[in-house]
Amino acid sequence: MTQHDARLALACLDLTSLNVADTEADVADLCRRAQSPFGPVAAVCVWPRLAGFARAHLPASIAVAAVANFPHGHADIDAAMRDTAQIVQAGAQEVDVVLPYRSLIAGEERAAARLLVAVRKACPGLLLKVILETGELKTPALIELACQLSLDSGADFLKTSTGKTPISATLEAARIMLGAIAASPAARQRVGFKAAGGIRTVSEAAAYLALTQELLGASALTPQRFRIGASSLLNDIEAVLSGAAEASTAPRGAY
Repeated sequence: MTQHDARLALACLDLTSLNVADTEADVADLCRRAQSPFGPVAAVCVWPRLAGFARAHLPASIAVAAVANFPHGHADIDAAMRDTAQIVQAGAQEVDVVLPYRSLIAGEERAAARLLVAVRKACPGLLLKVILETGELKTPALIELACQLSLDSGADFLKTSTGKTPISATLEAARIMLGAIAASPAARQRVGFKAAGGIRTVSEAAAYLALTQELLGASALTPQRFRIGASSLLNDIEAVLSGAAEASTAPRGAY
């Protein structure tokens, strides 16, 4: 772990607050934290109902992301469209939508694909991150299928998790997802990867940075191609950059 890792993690951070009881005061605090003494984060990620408030309290250089179909990942297209419309109307720049992973597990991949295609059409010009919920998909084959459906639907990013299930981001799932991007001629130079859920230290973030560089190349280590979704990681980033934390003892395995 180095200060370089910390600075890169900061620049690629989606500073996130998705607690059910979040208020405008919570988001105002989040927006203040997003403009850290060491530089800005890439985006602030909130509920659709708070996206407009976030947009009004951030400089244009920090994107606003909001979640759709979250965290349940139901196959209800109308509900997902309502979320997406609210995000678009709020002036946000990014949509993080949950793939209907239960439908996928049940063999109903067409239902999952229909929702993703509908959301993509509903937010033209916005960055679309598709949350696969890899900890629930369990098998490499299902994760690979989720990746393909997402890429076929026009996803700009593949994202690991909602952070609301027992298993969030893992390096094993990340390798499958990054491999799917790298194997696609249409995606390998365009689509990004987002690790989300359970990443609390710069050492943990550095493992995903290294894996992304291995599979997509160093040019992918920018906010346009790599993100980390976290609420507590900023604390460790700031500790490392201030010199208060020289190194983390966290293991570099799966999280």
